[in-house]
Amino acid sequence: MADKKKEGKKIIAQNKKAWHDYFVDEKYEAGIALSGTEIKSIRRGAVNLKDSYCSFKNGEMLAVGVHISPYEQGNRFNHEPLRDKKLLMHKKEIMKLQGLVQQKGFTLIPLSLYFSGSYVKMEVGLCRGKKLYDKRDSDAERQASRDIDRHMKDRKYEG
Repeated sequence: MADKKKEGKKIIAQNKKAWHDYFVDEKYEAGIALSGTEIKSIRRGAVNLKDSYCSFKNGEMLAVGVHISPYEQGNRFNHEPLRDKKLLMHKKEIMKLQGLVQQKGFTLIPLSLYFSGSYVKMEVGLCRGKKLYDKRDSDAERQASRDIDRHMKDRKYEG
């Protein structure tokens, strides 16, 4: 019998700006507490992770600034688009991350939102900020790798 929980990830939204603005040191998977109309909007892909971050309040981890558009057929039961979403992780992990963020100058940034089976999960990155020269370096590296790939592809067809 096939186990339905072992299905692959289906990515809903990604935060590409986070990869540009931060060095991602570690990644964590967290569940996310959502209302019914939020799930329906997420299934349509109406999510924006840009300019979002994670904060801590009363021993809980919250995703702040995650925009989930209101569901069109939601009428009075619709959700607030920018409300703080509670992230679901083990208490030990939350306490560890809270300590790192407070002491070492890290920040927690939502990197992607995806379906894992029938559940919505969020990938959270433990990040350090990039300086302007770091951004230029990573842009130059990316461009150099594109150039190398392009030249290698051209050489394959010639020989």
